[in-house]
Amino acid sequence: MKTAAIYTRVSSDQQKENKTIESQVEALLSFADQNGYIVAKEYIFKDEGYSGAVLVRPGLERVRDLSAEGQIQAVLVYSPDRLSRNYAYQVVLLDEFASCGTE
Repeated sequence: MKTAAIYTRVSSDQQKENKTIESQVEALLSFADQNGYIVAKEYIFKDEGYSGAVLVRPGLERVRDLSAEGQIQAVLVYSPDRLSRNYAYQVVLLDEFASCGTE
C-alpha cells in the first residue's frame, strides 16, 4: 500500500456553500480505498477560498513539502484544475512531484 495525500480546493463562496470540497474528499477517499492507497487524516488538505491562479496556498505548500520529504508516494486530486487553473503551473507541479518520486 502506498501513502497518499489528498489535495482539494474551492475558490468561491458558492463552491464553499455547496460543500464541494467535502464531495471532493469523499470521492478521493473512495478512490484511495479502491486503489490501495493509505491516507492519514492529517494528509487531507483543503484550501478553501484560494484561487487556482496562484501556486502559494497553505495546503498545496504542505503537499509539496511532504512530497519533497519523501513522506508520500502519491497526491490525489479530484481534477487537474484543483492543482491550478493554469496548465503551465499544473505541469510544473506534476514535474516537481515526479522528481520526488510522487505519483
